[in-house]
Amino acid sequence: MGRFWTFRYTLLNAAYFVAFCTIHALAAVYLLANGFNNTEVGVLLAIANILSAIAQPVFAGIIDKPGALTNRRFIIISVLVIMAGSAILMITDKNKPIIFIVYIIIYMIQFAYQPVMTALCFEYQKAGCNIFYGLARGLGSASFAVTAFFIGGIVEDMGVGILLTINIVAMVISAVIAYTFKKPKVSVTKKESSTETADENSTDSDELSQEKAHNNFFDFIKTYPAYAWFLLATICFFFAHNMINDFMIQIIRSLGGGETELGYANFLQAILELPVMALIGLVLKKITSNTLLIVSGAAFFVKTLILIFATNMAMMYFSQSFQFFAYAVFIPAAAYYVSSHMAELDQVKGQAFITSAITVGGVFSNLVSGWILDHMGITVMLVTGAVVCGIGVVIAFFSMSAQVDRSAKK
Repeated sequence: MGRFWTFRYTLLNAAYFVAFCTIHALAAVYLLANGFNNTEVGVLLAIANILSAIAQPVFAGIIDKPGALTNRRFIIISVLVIMAGSAILMITDKNKPIIFIVYIIIYMIQFAYQPVMTALCFEYQKAGCNIFYGLARGLGSASFAVTAFFIGGIVEDMGVGILLTINIVAMVISAVIAYTFKKPKVSVTKKESSTETADENSTDSDELSQEKAHNNFFDFIKTYPAYAWFLLATICFFFAHNMINDFMIQIIRSLGGGETELGYANFLQAILELPVMALIGLVLKKITSNTLLIVSGAAFFVKTLILIFATNMAMMYFSQSFQFFAYAVFIPAAAYYVSSHMAELDQVKGQAFITSAITVGGVFSNLVSGWILDHMGITVMLVTGAVVCGIGVVIAFFSMSAQVDRSAKK
């Protein structure tokens, strides 16, 4: 049964990241092919990221409260909206206003339900479902990698419209899996199997009832101050990360490559995520999530720094290899950080605020990078990303180290 839960959760992740590759990783390719320039691409993605950053904690606050909107139901609604938006784009022939609006919506929603998928895993784990999060998330990245490896050549042969077809297929699969992914109910006989178990459950229930959900953002960061500083560092990390990902096709073209090389670069960085995410549970037994988050920030910085001096595709691929220590470490370490440092009633918001910080980093990157690229060139854009990311490493080091020290004193 444990394998069954992990298998289904893996399929949910795999379908998500196939779609993520087509909509997010190749956003610039799709939009440029439909008549947008670099600045317009940056503005569109910035607006989508702003709306996503606002929406994520709002949705999380609603999901955290007892009610009809659960993690699973939110995922189902999200995939149906993305499916409908992709269908609209398929019948829209280079109509920039419609593309602008619809692409913002599906881009935003796809980001908005990413932290909910993480929260879904931990929710089901606590209900007794044996889900191996690291393996499932790592195989999700592998699905992104396989998609990225082939998609560049496919787009060159068939055009950008194929991206929407693949996205719809992935969303149909996601909808079916999410609909059948129902949390098991605890049977009455199991609950009443022993007085000791009942007493333990009663104690847990009393503790949960005493917990208070911190739905106000300022109340939230006051309760978790180190986490608040970490969010700022995350914005800096993903300013650089999104700068590279959103405008990777322009960087690759400057090095003599094209859409096929874009696919190879995305494949490399994604496939390297699998071993790290699959083994993260073992790594966390030796190294704290706080330390891993500092290491990942430093890797984001080195990855950007290498690109400043890149003169060929070999250096581009070398830069992408640092994904092994950067994004691949950051995502699972951040998820475990929230799960271990926050009250249960704050955990969906905790996951959502991290994704919001990632999104905010993307907003600033989109607004700044597109303009710099059009007016000052790729090198200046990359230097800007490296400086901002370096600031984030310093912030993460002091905030995470301070929290470790306080924990040690306790």
